[in-house]
Amino acid sequence: MDDTTRYQKLLERYRNGDIDRRTFLTLLGAASLGVGLTGGPFAGLQRQALAADPDSIRFDGWGGVVSDALRKYAFDPYTAKTGVKVIDGTFASGDEYLNRVKAGQPGEFNVFHASGVFDYARYVNLGYDVVLNEDNIPNLKYVMPALMKPFRAVTHGKLSAAPYDYGTTGLAYNTTKISKEEMQEKGARILIDPKYKGKIGGWGDWRTRIWYGALATDQDPNDIKDMDAVWDAIRKHRDLVLKYWSSGAELMSLLAEGEIYVTEGWSGRIAALQQQGHPIGYYDPKNGYAWQECMMVLKGSPLPACEQLLNFMLEPKVAIAVAEGQNYPPSLDPTKVDLGDKIPKLPAFDPTGKLANLTFASPAYWNGHEAEWSKMFGRVQKGY
Repeated sequence: MDDTTRYQKLLERYRNGDIDRRTFLTLLGAASLGVGLTGGPFAGLQRQALAADPDSIRFDGWGGVVSDALRKYAFDPYTAKTGVKVIDGTFASGDEYLNRVKAGQPGEFNVFHASGVFDYARYVNLGYDVVLNEDNIPNLKYVMPALMKPFRAVTHGKLSAAPYDYGTTGLAYNTTKISKEEMQEKGARILIDPKYKGKIGGWGDWRTRIWYGALATDQDPNDIKDMDAVWDAIRKHRDLVLKYWSSGAELMSLLAEGEIYVTEGWSGRIAALQQQGHPIGYYDPKNGYAWQECMMVLKGSPLPACEQLLNFMLEPKVAIAVAEGQNYPPSLDPTKVDLGDKIPKLPAFDPTGKLANLTFASPAYWNGHEAEWSKMFGRVQKGY
């Protein structure tokens, strides 16, 4: 048995719980000294062991009010109850985070706030998924079946994540500059209206730009027939836009300070602006971009601790507090759980728990076009 195989088997015993962390590091250190190793596979596996420390969980999310709500209502109470620390990280886009995971060590990243089933499918296709022991997450019984079904379809009936919230990317507009009637009449086409040149915003995300390009050209975003028309719409938007925003905080700032009058925006961030008293309206056009988010656990993570965290986060009191803090409806089934007064008033909330009126991205369709479309959007964004 070569050194690398020996170390891998030792790491496997540690992850399976056959030996504790102290014993693992002792045996690993003794083995490395015995063969005169201080780097190579020893160093890499030691980093993996430290990353898989069951006394801490690495969580990565979207930052801003979302991360603030999770920290206040979920992570800090969870640590107080269990002694397991949750270490925060943030990212601006799903693509950015995936690149970090690819460059990291197994076990370095544990749980992240995945956006959309297509994102979930990407990680599964790359082999980063796990099989959660649902007996350790009894609060899944409160989650809407309509949210769990598409995730289970990707992972053959199993789960590598717990659905956690949902929302829409609709049209946000300054009500002192644009009327409700004009917004409803123009819909997504308002994003390519020369009338508002220099006062239009947009997220610099290829999926969102293509989705709204499809809507602006009266096409089904999950079955686009004329991509040339979509690219032309994206170019028109590019030439009219003040800037592409890159975070929820920047989106809110641009609207609150009146730098832009209209943009697509995340429903929860727009709800936060409205609660702060800003004159911002919100409109979900037909086939608007709906999404469901989940807390996905990655391969190499300390599963029992992660399952315990997910169960804690799905506890109704916790999930409701987080939802009220971040302004996105929780994954909890409103026919099973009393969600209080605030959540039913949030944009995108569905009182039926069936989500039949929302349009979600087809994972196979969007992932199948990712390489081509993301590359093309990069060229268009630069002026092609």
